[in-house]
Parts: sequence; C-alpha cells; structure tokens
Amino acid sequence: MAKPGRPGASKGNKKGPTKGTGGKNKRSLEGRGPTPKAEDRAWHPAGKRKAAAERYAAAGGTGKPGQSAPRSSRPAKKDDDTETVTGRNSVLEALRAKIPATAFYIAQRVEMDDRVKEMLAIATHRDIPVLEVTRPELDRMAGFDGVHQGVALKVPPYEYAHPQDLLEKVIDAGQTPLFVALDGITDPRNLGAILRSTAAFGGQAVIVPQRRSASVNSAAWKTSAGAAARVPVALASNLTAMLKDFKKQGVFVLGLDGGGDVSLPALELADRPVVIVVGSEGKGLSRLVTETCDQIVSIPISSSTESLNAGIAASVALYQVSTLRGTTPA
Repeated sequence: MAKPGRPGASKGNKKGPTKGTGGKNKRSLEGRGPTPKAEDRAWHPAGKRKAAAERYAAAGGTGKPGQSAPRSSRPAKKDDDTETVTGRNSVLEALRAKIPATAFYIAQRVEMDDRVKEMLAIATHRDIPVLEVTRPELDRMAGFDGVHQGVALKVPPYEYAHPQDLLEKVIDAGQTPLFVALDGITDPRNLGAILRSTAAFGGQAVIVPQRRSASVNSAAWKTSAGAAARVPVALASNLTAMLKDFKKQGVFVLGLDGGGDVSLPALELADRPVVIVVGSEGKGLSRLVTETCDQIVSIPISSSTESLNAGIAASVALYQVSTLRGTTPA
C-alpha cells in the first residue's frame, strides 16, 4: 500500500540542485571576476579615446594613442555665410567683376596659364590675401563633386537685386527687357545653367522667388561659369504678384510648358518686353503663375522624349527670342 504524501507536496516539482547543473547559485558564488580597466570599457571616456585612436591609426594616421586627428583631416566647420567659388572661369569672372573677395586660394605646384596669372595679378592689385594650399585642402573646400582646377575664391553672401529696380534700369538704358523667372526650381545647378544661357543670349536678369527656390551659392557659381558675376539675380517676395506688376508696366509674361497653346517658333511677342517663366522639370508651372501668364509656350520635341531639363528649356527659349529679335551673336 502506497504511503500517502505530505500535505501540500507535489511530485516532479522538487526544488534544489539537479544532476549536471553544478547548483543553482554556483555562478553567483563565483563572482564576476576582476574589474575591467577603464580603457577596456566602451562606455568610459578612456575607452572612447582608445577606440578613436585605434580608428585613426587604422586609417593611416600618426600620433600618440588617444590624441585627436589633425585639424586638416576634419570636415570644415562653417562658421560664417561666405561662399567658395571654384573653377578657373568662375573665379576669374568674380575677380574681374570686383566682387569683394576675402581670400584667394591656389594649389601648390598649380599649372600656370594666362587665367591663373591674371587671377594672381588682380588679387595682388586688390590686396586680396593669396594662400597656397594643398590639393586635398582645395578638394575639401570645393565639396562633393566640386571641380576646383587648382583655384578657389572666398566671397561674401550674394546680394540680390530688387526686380523693379532691374526693370527700371533696363528701360532707362533704352533696352528691351528680357528676363527669366524661375518657378519651383530648387537645384542651384539649374540656376547656374540658366544664368549662363541668359548671359549668352542677351538676357538682362534672372528672378527667383524668396521661398522654395534655388539660391546663388557655390554650386550655382560653378555651373554658371562666371555668368553669376555678370547677370544680376533679383529676389521676388511673391513671384505671382511681381509678374502682375510687370504686366502693368507693359512686360509680357511667357510661361514654358509642354502643353502650351503657342509653339515657340510661332512666337509673336519676342520683340516686346518679355519675362520667360520656367517651371520645375517635374511639376512644371504652378497654377497661380500659369493663370498670370499672357501665353503658355511649348517647345517642339521628339515624341520619344518626355520633357526637357529646366536649364535646357530656358536656353532654347532664350535663343529663339534672341533670333527673332535679331540679336543672336554671329
């Protein structure tokens, strides 16, 4: 006859050490071992210094463990609003235009040509500091995808003109206004390309809205190949309102769009005061700007091509207006 179990006892749930476990509290009794050194603890400041030194050494650096990398290997800290103009044409045009530059950088052992000699002469004559730097330093100043050709120029922030002032200046000079306005173009390289085309085909100014637009920065300077020093850029607080004001003063507003009602070759307003409005490549012209335009003009292109880049479209339109006016350079 089986013996009755103790009250409250249950079979198979016996607590305590089991075979092969070494006991429940064996690890606790053994302790955690010796305390790691400070430099071996990743979260400790000494550990962080050690890790930084190891990364620096792995990258080919020199110096004592824990010593920070030289300043020249660190990204530049932008502590002001200056812009860096790079490329020989852009730098030379900026110097010729007497833009108040603060420093002229030239690469060590740079290949001298007539442009570099003229840059040095202008910088010396205007007492602009001339600093000889390494090519890696110029690479850093030019930024990602920047092509400096061995020279760079530090210039102050761009000073925008007022659209009305530019219009009055052109009219007072007895010229027929030919402006380009940008609607929703945010890539500064497109702005630079349009500045270059405007200068090439007799345009007097480019107008950008204050919001959601590319600005005249180092990328625009570079793409313009120096045209940013010759063609003024005006800032409109409200593009639609500015276009309406221009219309009251006899300026015709032409919007570029693939579905325009007038084909560019048939344009009849080229000899009048004109502002060509270029929209973004994706969205095109905004609704309010479209409603403000006197005509929506399309550029005939192959059916296999969906659209033109904003800079190319502006260039084609400017060329056509210049041709119809008879001012295209021979």
